[in-house]
Parts: sequence; C-alpha cells; structure tokens
Amino acid sequence: MKVFIDTSSLIKLYYKEEDTSKLDQIFTDYNVTGIFISEIAKVEFFSAIYKKLRVNQLSLQNADDILSLFLLDLNSYIVVLVNSEIIDFSNHLLKNMELKA
Repeated sequence: MKVFIDTSSLIKLYYKEEDTSKLDQIFTDYNVTGIFISEIAKVEFFSAIYKKLRVNQLSLQNADDILSLFLLDLNSYIVVLVNSEIIDFSNHLLKNMELKA
C-alpha cells in the first residue's frame, strides 16, 4: 500500500515521539511500500528538527545526523509538487471526510 504522510508523521520516522510506535504499527499492518510527501514537507522537516535543536530536545550532532539521513532517504519518497489546484482539491477532500465522519 502507498500512503501520504504529513510532516508530523514524517518526523516520527526519524525521531521517537509519543505516537511513533503507532505509526510503525500502521506501516507494518498495511505493508506500506511507498510513501508520498508534500514538497513543502522538505522545508517543514528541517524547520521541525531545528526547533527541536533550539529547545534542547536534540543535540547539534543528533540534528545533523537526522537531517543527513533524511536527505539520503529523500530519493525513496514520492514527492508531490504543490500548487493551488492541489491545495484546493485537498481541502475539498478533507471537507468531505469531515462531513462523512
């Protein structure tokens, strides 16, 4: 199965957080074979890691290691380019999901 993950989930693949084990379990249960991420997630990922560094959740070495690993892994992700059409369609899908819930 292929999945789309947002930056908060992407971070969990590199930095253990509260729900990391849940994400790992989902990936195992659903046999995830491909991961889509937004083009914006590349910038957001760096921003999130640098924030963890600023608030002393990570050392400089750990932050550098995570960012290096992410850059190495980037080729394995399917990066979705973002434009206003994609954003509008995504908002439409989200609205429909909420109405069905």
